[in-house]
Amino acid sequence: MNTTILKQSGLLSIILGSALGILTTIPFIGHIFFIILMCLASVLILIFLFKTNDFKILSTQISIILGAYIGFISAIFFAIFYLSITMILSIFFQIYTNYGISTAIGNSSFGIIFLFVIFMAVLSATVNAFSGFLTYYGIELYHSLKNDNIDPEEK
Repeated sequence: MNTTILKQSGLLSIILGSALGILTTIPFIGHIFFIILMCLASVLILIFLFKTNDFKILSTQISIILGAYIGFISAIFFAIFYLSITMILSIFFQIYTNYGISTAIGNSSFGIIFLFVIFMAVLSATVNAFSGFLTYYGIELYHSLKNDNIDPEEK
């Protein structure tokens, strides 16, 4: 696999995870951003890379690995931003965006929170690997439909 693709998708994963971590603290709509992180992070990044013509997915194996990579990195940076903002809001301003998370941050040890973050990152990697797999077939379907719509005389 090309290292520039890994670097680009890693950087985009960091940006997406950080943005979703900040946006998830918004009440009432934060759950939507969390679902986007868990299920659609790899889809968004793979389609963005496809639209900018930076790479071409060659096999399902590459799309699955790239989807898991994107899901894991975005979940880690999501947790860094979301837990930091939640901790600041709960300690200094007594604002609880999610009472369960605020309670866990206040009463749990660092090790338990670290294990929870790793568990969520692995879960996100698994779901995003499947989403990357589906994205590969979606892109292949797009290519086949695009090639079928070309007039035979123009070929």
